[in-house]
Amino acid sequence: MAQNNIKVGVQKFGNFLSSMVMPNIGAFIAWGFITALFIPTGWLPNKDLAALVGPMVTYLLPLLIGYTGGKLVHDQRGGVVGAIATMGVIVGSDIPMFLGAMIMGPVGGYAIKLFDRWIEGKVKAGFEMLVNNFSVGIIGGALALLSLAGVGPAVAAFTSILVAGVDWMVGLGILPLTSILIEPAKVLFLNNAINHGVLSPIALEQAKQHGQSVLFLLEANPGPGLGILLAYTIFGKGSAKQSAPGAAIIQFLGGIHEIYFPYILMKPMLFVAAILGGMSGVFTLVLFGGGLAAPASPGSIIAILLATPKDGGTYIANILGVLVAAAVSFIVSSLVLKTSKDKETSIEEAANKMQEMKGKKSSVASTFASSAPAGEFPQDVNKVIFACDAGMGSSAMGASILRKKFKEAGLNITSVNSAISNLPNDAQVVITQEELTPRAKNKVPNAYHISVDSFLASPEYDKLVDRLKNGPGNEAPAEAAPVEEAQATETASDSDVLIKENIFLNQRFADKDEAIRFAGRVLADGGYVKESYIEAMIERDEMTSTYMGNDVAIPHGTEDAKKDVIKSGVTILQIPDGVDFGGQKVRLLFGIAGKDGTHLEILSGIAVTCSDMDNIEKMASAATKEELMDVIGGLNK
Repeated sequence: MAQNNIKVGVQKFGNFLSSMVMPNIGAFIAWGFITALFIPTGWLPNKDLAALVGPMVTYLLPLLIGYTGGKLVHDQRGGVVGAIATMGVIVGSDIPMFLGAMIMGPVGGYAIKLFDRWIEGKVKAGFEMLVNNFSVGIIGGALALLSLAGVGPAVAAFTSILVAGVDWMVGLGILPLTSILIEPAKVLFLNNAINHGVLSPIALEQAKQHGQSVLFLLEANPGPGLGILLAYTIFGKGSAKQSAPGAAIIQFLGGIHEIYFPYILMKPMLFVAAILGGMSGVFTLVLFGGGLAAPASPGSIIAILLATPKDGGTYIANILGVLVAAAVSFIVSSLVLKTSKDKETSIEEAANKMQEMKGKKSSVASTFASSAPAGEFPQDVNKVIFACDAGMGSSAMGASILRKKFKEAGLNITSVNSAISNLPNDAQVVITQEELTPRAKNKVPNAYHISVDSFLASPEYDKLVDRLKNGPGNEAPAEAAPVEEAQATETASDSDVLIKENIFLNQRFADKDEAIRFAGRVLADGGYVKESYIEAMIERDEMTSTYMGNDVAIPHGTEDAKKDVIKSGVTILQIPDGVDFGGQKVRLLFGIAGKDGTHLEILSGIAVTCSDMDNIEKMASAATKEELMDVIGGLNK
């Protein structure tokens, strides 16, 4: 268990570092093109245009990384403070501060996040803008001074040690051994941190002195991945073999190395092929004097050729380095695939595993999902499970709607809700939001999975009902028909789950975070939850949007935050002008806190009522709290 926790921690850390770099890859490419074209050894030497190279690598790229790192921690305010703090490490060193930006960006975001938590609810009306602006300036300025005096010089000293270490390894001829760390690190999503955080600053120093550096190719060499994909193309089986040729083109020409990770996860012995391929490629590059004048980002053969110095010998060395790495990786991978007796994981399961490791939606996972046959619809279905992250809010509403549809159709089938982590191994049919489907498939791969984009009004409900009633292939054309409003015959065990004082009309919010925090504050002040539950509501919405469809959102805490719920409670916010939830307009927000399942009856009533747009319009335009409660109906009888 401890080993698994360490593995998960490393994966999350690697994904976080990668998330600071990936949104800014376009800027790296722009800088790489300008460098390759206009520096004195470039294709079109131009002193005036080459003047862009230094400022871009010194200021633009680190500031973008620092801003992105801060924004990942605390949205826009975190990004601004992260960029200010990063400026200190830039000025405090005479080398490109990618690594310093990866440190100070998140530190700045976290610092302003702590401050915002501390002042929440304490700022007097009218002083919000003053406090917000001055807090960013003061905290950002203090961190910039700190990083100028301490962090920048420390990172520069650390980089100098690494430079000396690399020179020592080159002198002993053991630089190829770095592949033992680099190739496995790619699959743990540490590749961008290693490439841009560690190798690139050292390589830039070498390139300034010698015009090129082999370090630019330690991580970016597409050869090891190409060899693995070619081996699957010839010796693979099933959908892995079918998808491998296309994946090889994407990886080799597009430079998206992530696309071959699932193939390694299918056969972990292929780590050996990647390592040996990487070592062979580095050995060849060192032997023949290969290297690049600037980073190849992304790591495609096209980017590598463009960043190669205008020298025939270096071109030959770089091409040989890629080909040798691919050849060795191909030979070892072929032996593994031909001799392995282990049961092979499907490429789809491996892609889902990779996506789960990454902690967010992968840009390449759909490549494999599209080649996978849909799961077979089970016979004799007796239970349908709605699953969400916490199993507390959105899934409970969806289960309520489907339960009523089953009853109206005369189907004796149970509809229940669950957290994804608690899905039983014998689940038959599982319904999730689109963003959560890969996680649900990884948890119960043998179940039949249905993805919906709206829990309140999805045509998939009627399709499922028709399929269960009439059999596969005989479904009637489905429309997202509203469910009739039901009279609630069950009541929550706590009479104060929904009270008039927790309904707020005619509210306005600048963004969804402000709206969610308002709802969380109501629940906390009402004694329903602890203070920490408020941030858990924000975290839950960041994981997967709590927008349900029909202009309704139901923010609630994460699964871990259930311990912070004191008693069940609901608050309703009427927002006539709407607030943006990831591109969707929300006019009714239901803040939810559930204790021991006592909130499920009220969620059921909310779900049934909100599935009818006429009811939504009545509640969104209600002039009094009584009018709104009349529409929602019977929840606290």
